[in-house]
Amino acid sequence: MKIKKQTGLKGVLTVPGDKSISHRAVMFGALAKGTTRITHFLEGADCLSTISCFRKMGIEIERDQEQVLVHGRGLHGLHTPSGILDVGNSGTTTRLISGILAGQDFSSELDGDDSIRTRPMKRIMTPLASMGADIISKNGNGCAPLMITGKRLHGIHYNSPVASAQVKSCVLLAGMYADGITSVTEPFLSRNHTEIMLNYFGAEITSSGTTAAICPEPVLEARDIVVPGDISSAAYFIAAGLLTPDSEILLKNVGINPTRAGILKICQSMGADITLLNKNLEGEPTADLLIRTSSLKGTVIEGADIPTLIDEIPMLAVMAAFARGTTIIRDAQELKVKESDRIAVMVDNLKRMGADIEGTDDGMIIHGGKPLHGAVIDSHLDHRVAMSFAVAGTICEGEMEIQGAECVNISYPEFYKDLYLCGN
Repeated sequence: MKIKKQTGLKGVLTVPGDKSISHRAVMFGALAKGTTRITHFLEGADCLSTISCFRKMGIEIERDQEQVLVHGRGLHGLHTPSGILDVGNSGTTTRLISGILAGQDFSSELDGDDSIRTRPMKRIMTPLASMGADIISKNGNGCAPLMITGKRLHGIHYNSPVASAQVKSCVLLAGMYADGITSVTEPFLSRNHTEIMLNYFGAEITSSGTTAAICPEPVLEARDIVVPGDISSAAYFIAAGLLTPDSEILLKNVGINPTRAGILKICQSMGADITLLNKNLEGEPTADLLIRTSSLKGTVIEGADIPTLIDEIPMLAVMAAFARGTTIIRDAQELKVKESDRIAVMVDNLKRMGADIEGTDDGMIIHGGKPLHGAVIDSHLDHRVAMSFAVAGTICEGEMEIQGAECVNISYPEFYKDLYLCGN
């Protein structure tokens, strides 16, 4: 994919449905009684992997352009899988479904692509084992493929060493099959989509500070789910609108859950002109985002803000390279174990563009404002890297070539089309 400089991005855009919420809607709908109707579902490769896994466990799922219908069979309605559960590239599918599988009365095997086979799974294997689960890494390296033999589980309180919605959700989902209350305490509050949606389906989850607790054996009832626009996908158009001269973009119905919307806070600290319109704070909060060209300055991104914007850091790093002054990103060790080592990949590719950037053990230091130019970018098949540098290509001088550009299909299949339309 080759990207050229643009000016005057204009238009109204509805970004794809939230990936995290789309995954959960399918999973929880499968465990509920009745038919769950999902609209604005993300038709990305990761979410389709979740659908595939539940179909292999006997769940009827219908899809068309308007909706996804999940015909749930109740908490104990899953069947022995018809084959290996292929999670593709999806860490969310792998970690969340492991919590569900741990409490079943059958055995299953989870596997995925080469990237998934390097992603750390001990972070879920440890708490699940303490609940009595039988889960092993077939290659003995704490990664997929995973063999899970369903067992009767015990309620626990788990102090998670990382603020991870995937770890928290895995333990809470296993807690539905436990013999008592299960709770998770995090060092910082991670995204809380699981807590919101499970309560909507009829579970009993309480939250206090950074602790969430679930009562066992809930009776989940089918619901209609309208998936808000994914703020992680909106991030690329937020950045493009802020950095491209003479731009004004309206992003419709974007999720602004405070546990996810850290990018809005950081953009405002950088001097961004972002206006929230038509706020709806019921359930998953949403708003329309009006983005106008702004002169950005450096900032510090750290601590409790990191879990609220972890997926947006590649885009923020690009923004920082175009901003005035220095931006420091710290406490972001989690970037090393995403689809790629995002610290190393962002530092390498931004240096190719002429940026003044250095990597650290837990983040980056970016001295912004230097003239940047197009380059040949290695995406490492990481969708967030590819999209971040596509936006950079619309701003910098010269042509940007992105290798492995098709990886955006994981979360945003129409990304290049939408980016092109905003500029025309």
